[in-house]
Amino acid sequence: MRIGELAAQAGMTRDTIRFYEKVGLVTGRRLPNGYRDFPPETVSWLQYIRTAQALGFSLAEIARNGETLREAPNTAEALSMLFEEKLQVIDTRIAELTTLRAELATRVGTGCPLRAAGLPKLGMIKSADAPRDLPGRAPRKGL
Repeated sequence: MRIGELAAQAGMTRDTIRFYEKVGLVTGRRLPNGYRDFPPETVSWLQYIRTAQALGFSLAEIARNGETLREAPNTAEALSMLFEEKLQVIDTRIAELTTLRAELATRVGTGCPLRAAGLPKLGMIKSADAPRDLPGRAPRKGL
């Protein structure tokens, strides 16, 4: 099937399919006239890619596991293992984000949210402590 028909059946653009081909997610053969020709099962594979992306899998993860899933005797079992791994990644990320949220919450209202909690506030620079003018530069006015 040519790329236009594949795009229509898969519900995506030709450019998306060309990109997926470029990164190795789909393969098509070239006809003598230069057109791409894809096997019919490419439609279901493209739908799988979109679903996997919607579930949070990156294109790299999809590419890495694609051949295994296509050839696995029990695809459901292989998918379940991938989902469990992804859940662990998500749980780790949630824990990291919870820690980050707590850290940000402690900084709210401190006057300087980027200052580490517990550090003394920086005072104004006294004129005696002000940086000196650099040689070869015009003196700064005021401070």
